[in-house]
Amino acid sequence: METTGRVEPREVPVSGADGVIDGYLMAGFPWYGLDEAFTGPRWLMRVGAAADGTVEHGSTGHGDEPSFRAEPGPEGQRFAVVVTVADRPVRSSPDGTGVLEATSVSSAAWLAGSGLLSCTWPARMERGLRQSWLDQQTAIAWELADDLDGSAWSTLSLPVDGAPTDFRYRESEYGWVLAGPAHEGVHIGAYGRGMSAYGLGFSVIKDLGEYGH
Repeated sequence: METTGRVEPREVPVSGADGVIDGYLMAGFPWYGLDEAFTGPRWLMRVGAAADGTVEHGSTGHGDEPSFRAEPGPEGQRFAVVVTVADRPVRSSPDGTGVLEATSVSSAAWLAGSGLLSCTWPARMERGLRQSWLDQQTAIAWELADDLDGSAWSTLSLPVDGAPTDFRYRESEYGWVLAGPAHEGVHIGAYGRGMSAYGLGFSVIKDLGEYGH
């Protein structure tokens, strides 16, 4: 199994609304969200960083803020989360003792898949069993992200900054996940529930203030 695409979801320790925005402003790459066709609520999640504090990825939310307590289905929450991952080559670790893995579209697929799992709680599952379920499903999500050419994925063309772009796309009973290339040295992942991925479009965020908090 290739391991160069995996990026662990390590969050930058920030607090308060200003702290969340500060984490995004620290990034050396542009952030993506849904384009202007989406007119609903927008909100920020946390950013993820390497060991030296360099911002590597982050997510922007659209629609209802997801909660794993909400059951999947048409009566549940409606949201789409866009994950932006910086395109990084294999590089030396800050302390010089090893190398940091490269990022790829698989990185975006992994972060999107694990993000969907983080807000999912299968119906009729006891709280005590959820961690075992989550560990199992996380391993499956990584295997799927590492095999984007496999039969679990289909191709979905969506606009990125107005240009048609092919994404790898899959659905499950818990929602959908997609991943593909963007511009400006980043990869895009996305996940959602109750909001169709078909017809979505992505664009560079020009004003983070539109994301509320």
